[in-house]
Amino acid sequence: MFRLKVPILNLCSVASIRLKLIERLHHIPSIANLKGVISSIFTSNLLLNELYKSGRISEARQVFEEMPDKDEFSWNTMITAYANIGRLNEARQLFNATPNRTCITWSSLISGYCRYGLEMEALELFWQMQVEGLMPNKYTWGNVLRVCSSFSLLQKGEQLHAHSIKTKFDSDIFVVTGLVDMYAKCNHILEAEFLFEATPDRRNHVLWTAIITGYSQNGDGFRAIKCFRDMRMEGVECNQFTFPSVLTACAAVTSSDFGSQVHGCIVKSGFKVNVFVESSLVDMYAKCGDLRSARKVLETMEVDDVVSWNSMIVGCVRQGFEEEALSFFRRMHEKDMKIDDFTYPSVLNSLSSITDTNSAKSIHCLIIKTGFQGYHHVNNALVDMYAKKQNLGCAFKVFNTMKDKDVISWTSLVTGYAHNGSHEEALKIFCEMRINGISPDQFIISSILSACAEVTVLELGQQVHGNFIKAGFKSSLSVDNSLVAMYAKCGCIEDANKVFDSMEIRNVVTWTALIVGYAQNGKGKKSIKFYEEMIESGIKPDFITFIGLLFACSHAGLVETGRKYFYSMDTIYGIKPGLAHYACMVDLLGRSGKLDEANEILSTMVEKPDATLWKALLAACRKHKNLDLGVKAAKNLFELEPTNAVPYVLLSNLYSSNGKWEEAAKIRRLMKSRGVTKDPGKSWIEMNGKVHTFMSEDRIHLRTNEIYSKVDEMMILIKAAGYVPDTNFALHDTDEEGKEIALMFHSEKLAVAFGFIVVPLGASIRVFKNLRICGDCHDFMKFVSGVFHRHIILRDSNCFHHFREGTCSCGEYW
Repeated sequence: MFRLKVPILNLCSVASIRLKLIERLHHIPSIANLKGVISSIFTSNLLLNELYKSGRISEARQVFEEMPDKDEFSWNTMITAYANIGRLNEARQLFNATPNRTCITWSSLISGYCRYGLEMEALELFWQMQVEGLMPNKYTWGNVLRVCSSFSLLQKGEQLHAHSIKTKFDSDIFVVTGLVDMYAKCNHILEAEFLFEATPDRRNHVLWTAIITGYSQNGDGFRAIKCFRDMRMEGVECNQFTFPSVLTACAAVTSSDFGSQVHGCIVKSGFKVNVFVESSLVDMYAKCGDLRSARKVLETMEVDDVVSWNSMIVGCVRQGFEEEALSFFRRMHEKDMKIDDFTYPSVLNSLSSITDTNSAKSIHCLIIKTGFQGYHHVNNALVDMYAKKQNLGCAFKVFNTMKDKDVISWTSLVTGYAHNGSHEEALKIFCEMRINGISPDQFIISSILSACAEVTVLELGQQVHGNFIKAGFKSSLSVDNSLVAMYAKCGCIEDANKVFDSMEIRNVVTWTALIVGYAQNGKGKKSIKFYEEMIESGIKPDFITFIGLLFACSHAGLVETGRKYFYSMDTIYGIKPGLAHYACMVDLLGRSGKLDEANEILSTMVEKPDATLWKALLAACRKHKNLDLGVKAAKNLFELEPTNAVPYVLLSNLYSSNGKWEEAAKIRRLMKSRGVTKDPGKSWIEMNGKVHTFMSEDRIHLRTNEIYSKVDEMMILIKAAGYVPDTNFALHDTDEEGKEIALMFHSEKLAVAFGFIVVPLGASIRVFKNLRICGDCHDFMKFVSGVFHRHIILRDSNCFHHFREGTCSCGEYW
């Protein structure tokens, strides 16, 4: 590396002196015994170099200090020694004291700064050396370009590129390779490609490897593979760095066939036993789903490489072989391999989808025992694992022990709560995350929008949507799908449609969200229109699509259309109808009055009908006052769900609507004797971030007097317009006046009255109800919307009702 300023000696003499020094060094334990060796600057430099190379830096420094005369080799050797082991302050002190700085002196210190991540100091020295009149050599250029690559310093790299042209270093293949690598790692692959193409006659294996790696790292696996082919055609030999890059590209495009051909080249080239190459082979086969080949490579490796085993575990998890992944982990443990912080997250991921809770706890204990409980992504994986196993208590406990929580930590917890039905808690945690200054990513936004949809929190959903746009995130299929579902489930079907229209990519989830959305918003025919468009676009429906489609037919009274779609499931798409589809068919037939046919479906089913099916039949019997069939459905429900209040209430209401007040009272007494309690009907309206809740004949609201006065006012005006209270929905045997009063202050009427008081004119009044709206309230809403010319959106337990100008979107199918 360095040139000695000494008279030219016979090469044999130099070698002889060097051997004697090495021999003496191996037998002399300390510097005190070396004083006799230091006789000339030449031998001193040799001794200095040998001490540096053998890692005895402190002794080298003593020799250096005791040297009567020092030349540039002496100074450069000590600077290099300190720089290479990261003692940069001492290297800099010697650098500052050097009487005659050469290009090698500057390069040694620059190299040290680059190696230990002090990129700004390295670049500052690079420019400073030129100010002092010294030109960098190609190795100096290599170091500074490498630091720009490592830290993605594109602007600095571009400045260096311009300077290389000015100083005519742009023709040096070593510098060109550094520039190609820099642009590729800064995600400017076109510039890297231009430089590569501009040097057709001087491409060596290093330059080819740089461009192949660049394509691979920039997600263009096919170009990387093509480049590898071209390299082979030009007869350029590959090395241990070329093969892993092209294997990464094969994995990215799942081309195991080409990967196998590369494997053949590796064997022929003699790199089969290179651990780095073998590890890349295992990773490639595992990511391509060829676990058999991956395992074969793994088991023939001479060295138990933890990276290779990690790749195997990840491959098993991705292919759904969780038990096999766990088995590989156990073997790693048995082999006493050095398990790292990448192993544990993969294993924890495998535990997320299996019911083995003991293994989960054992691995958690092992994490603590091996000291990995402080590793950030291990803790994130623990939170995610416990959340997916529905153990939210443990997930929250691990989360709380984390000192530094990033967006992944919060996402794992929020998603866990949302997927386990704790939507309100998920929203609270999300708000806490924002208070803590953590910016959301696309994954948590998708989850939080889904939670907003489930609890119909429109205002928060709109805020999240606005923040998503403001943050400048790229369009995401999962976020867009969640937005469609959120707006649809919050009754803003037009906004859902706008998001749908803006999407460049749509999948079956997108179409299904819109189909279900239109169905829930009382526009079944629109649902069918979108279904037909989906089929024309080439996307096949799935299990969930047909639930939405049959729901749409049920709520639009399209009996024949519903039958057609139901039978097409198996005959055209090979989807066996599930209980949910049968429930939709029973509901469809029941709503249209075809109760005997609905009952026949229940009787001829291969699978035993569940509670949902009998509820659908009982609700239809309630609507059409079919007492005999209703009693049969209720009895089945009493057996299936003895503590559920719904069948008792529906049967009691059925008796009441048929004028059998004593039987209705008996059912209520039976319900009370069995300790079954009914969820009280309640309605709520959100205003300025606050939820106002009402119950029937409720008088606890601060503005009760205004609300009741508004109900009286509305009743007077709509009765004048033709409204007649439907006392069939009064549940107590009283006179007509008593029944009217009982109906007058149902929770949804009180909520709408409050909406008239607080919601500005021209804005929609949004009311939510936990139970199905009764027939009288439905008529009330229609008249109110017509007389007062207000848009009322009411979401009950079954669907949305959009009341406009005296009509409802449900078309009386609700």
